[in-house]
Amino acid sequence: MKIRSKLAWTYIILLVIGIITISAYSILTIRSFLLDEGEEQFERDALSLALTASSFKDDAQFDDKIRRQAELSRYEMAVYDKEGVRFLTFPEDAFDTVDTHLSDQLLSQLEKRDGAPIVQNNEQSQKLISYVDLGQSDNRAQYLRISQDKSEYYAAAASIRHIIYAGMFFSIGAVIIVSFLFARYIAAPILRLNSAALDIARGNLDRKIDLKRNDEFGTLADSLNHMASTLRADNEKLKMLNEKQSQFFADITHEVRNPLHTISGALEMLELENLQPEKKKQYMVTAQKQIKRVARLFEDIKTLQRYDFDESFISRKKIDLKQLVVEAEQAYQPIAQKKGLELVAKNITSCKVNADPDKLEQVLDNLISNAIKYTLQGTVEVGFEMKDDVVEVYVKDTGPGIGPEHLDRLFDRFYRTDKARSRDKGGTGLGLSVVKGILNAHQSDIKVESKVGKGSKFYFRLPTLD
Repeated sequence: MKIRSKLAWTYIILLVIGIITISAYSILTIRSFLLDEGEEQFERDALSLALTASSFKDDAQFDDKIRRQAELSRYEMAVYDKEGVRFLTFPEDAFDTVDTHLSDQLLSQLEKRDGAPIVQNNEQSQKLISYVDLGQSDNRAQYLRISQDKSEYYAAAASIRHIIYAGMFFSIGAVIIVSFLFARYIAAPILRLNSAALDIARGNLDRKIDLKRNDEFGTLADSLNHMASTLRADNEKLKMLNEKQSQFFADITHEVRNPLHTISGALEMLELENLQPEKKKQYMVTAQKQIKRVARLFEDIKTLQRYDFDESFISRKKIDLKQLVVEAEQAYQPIAQKKGLELVAKNITSCKVNADPDKLEQVLDNLISNAIKYTLQGTVEVGFEMKDDVVEVYVKDTGPGIGPEHLDRLFDRFYRTDKARSRDKGGTGLGLSVVKGILNAHQSDIKVESKVGKGSKFYFRLPTLD
């Protein structure tokens, strides 16, 4: 059974039970009230009729007066003498099953009542009966019995009951209609949410639920939309990561295969019997160079892997950044001079920072070595720029520069602006990725400014210590 039907039938059953209960209680209450009111009125009428009957003269018109009184009051009346013997009835057929003598017990009760009527309302009897002692009367009558069918009192209750029944059936019909409409109204957003959830589960993450409601259903719709949006974003990220991972493994394979081929070729040449010593030395140097290249490649991969998964990737301590930059500048000065470049240190002052010295040394090595590697002539500059409580460390060169189409992907793993030339220079394609990973672990980032033909500037910022 669908939830709409369950809701509708639940409302119908509960409301019908409520309507029937209220109707039955109302009918019984009204019936009891009317009977109580009728019994009180009956008692008053009995007393009034008794007073009237006791005032009649004992003459030839006595019987006619009693009958006339019974006709006007529309009660069944019987008159008894002082011995309790009935001598007059109206109508006569109403007393065919009634004893002609009053019982001694009843006479004793009437005597004790001192003129107050005795009303008998037996549930097994269809009539309401009253006995009255006339006391001192002007005729032979001493006791009066009046009776009336209870249906007379229930006539109004029956009319009200019919009205209540009609209202009850009308209410039940209205409840059925309203319940199905209400259940449809309640179930409609549930069905829409269920359909949307199934679509999302099938992978349709572009599904949007347009449910303009300010209740829990609206909140749930917003949550599903947010979930779909989050899943969509996560799915895009996973696709991107999957593509990058596939490209990463392809690049690793490519990067490793080339030096291995070179090493294999060098070893084959070394196996030649008549190989000259100079050539043998050349092939040995080539093989060693490629082995070092592979070692650097896996060292960089190891560094990146630690950045991705190791929370203790860096070990911070208070250091003087000046010392690191000076040592890096001195280490690369011979390489720059050999290439005919000028390596300059500018504005290098004592500057205390909280960082990992080994990792920052690796960052400086990568940036300075790249600048020297790709600069054919001119200057490579390393320096500081102090800005409030932050030091900006930069490496600037006069190299060929980098095109704007490469800047967004420059720090991706194995990305090269010129793959053939970069590989010829012995790079692994991971240097800048390592730099970015180390600086991200320091809550910093590597930035680049470059124009083709005018050189490049790589820089990062670190908060200084007092």
